[in-house]
Amino acid sequence: MEVRARILARIRKALKERPKALLPEHPHLRLGEEPLDLFLRRLAENGAEGHLLNQEGAVGLLKELAHGLPGVAYGKGVPTSFRLFPELPPEAAPLGVSWALFAVAETCTLALSSEDGRKAQLLPPTHLVLVERERVYSTLLEAFSEQKALPSALGLHSGPSKSADIGQVMVKGVHGPGRLVVAVLT
Repeated sequence: MEVRARILARIRKALKERPKALLPEHPHLRLGEEPLDLFLRRLAENGAEGHLLNQEGAVGLLKELAHGLPGVAYGKGVPTSFRLFPELPPEAAPLGVSWALFAVAETCTLALSSEDGRKAQLLPPTHLVLVERERVYSTLLEAFSEQKALPSALGLHSGPSKSADIGQVMVKGVHGPGRLVVAVLT
């Protein structure tokens, strides 16, 4: 324990002289910009599709995305009003539909519950995520502060799956859906 105490004392002494780093409150939020506007803008910047729709419009979008498909993989949290097509196992479904707990404008992040079923979120090549407008927050801190309860695990999704691991060439759909469509419900 004596060695540990000496090491920590040296670290504290070294850090004492350093200035504290200040983080910007909203590094991406333009003056007067609403979180919803920022979220939709950042979705487009990240290669996803964002739509502001009422329930009828969201059902129409789902019908458009699922047109001609044999079925859909639904997350457990998706309301019955959106379960319009035959349910397929996620590994066989061309479209996955999930219900987001919340969205964060600053980082363009969708919080998806592990209880919803991760396979429907990750295996189909196209993923439709539904999120309520009032559940779009400015920052992650604000979003977590507003939650009454959280599942044991969250998936934080910030756009379609993409990677440039091999040869620094960007490839979509490597570790999950290559197409992300978000319907913000009004």
